[in-house]
Amino acid sequence: MMSGPDAVLSTRGLAGVDRDVLVQCIQACAECAQACAACADACVSEDTVVELVTCFRTDLDCADVCEATGRVLTRLAGSDASATRAVLEACAAACKACGNECESHAGMHGHCRVCAQACRRCEQACRQLLDSLG
Repeated sequence: MMSGPDAVLSTRGLAGVDRDVLVQCIQACAECAQACAACADACVSEDTVVELVTCFRTDLDCADVCEATGRVLTRLAGSDASATRAVLEACAAACKACGNECESHAGMHGHCRVCAQACRRCEQACRQLLDSLG
């Protein structure tokens, strides 16, 4: 039995959407949201928490945007293409900002390195899905 977005999407007709790219994007959004939440949690546990306030806030914003984007993409069938594009653009922008912020701390904090990598993957997945939408 299939699980995750693949199982949900397997029964829907998604005309004009590359199903594999869509599934990859939904998965990247979920993974990024989890990495951002974990990074935010780890930031508040660091001795240098004051220096990580921007990172913490950016993590939380990115996690929220990624979660919302994943939900919107899961309901893609029959949705407004312009709204879907806007959500994907917002997610890519949030991931870029969070990835940049986390990269600036990646040398000192492993959680920031992991988060930055997840953000880059999600940003790329959003852009790839945007390209496939035409």
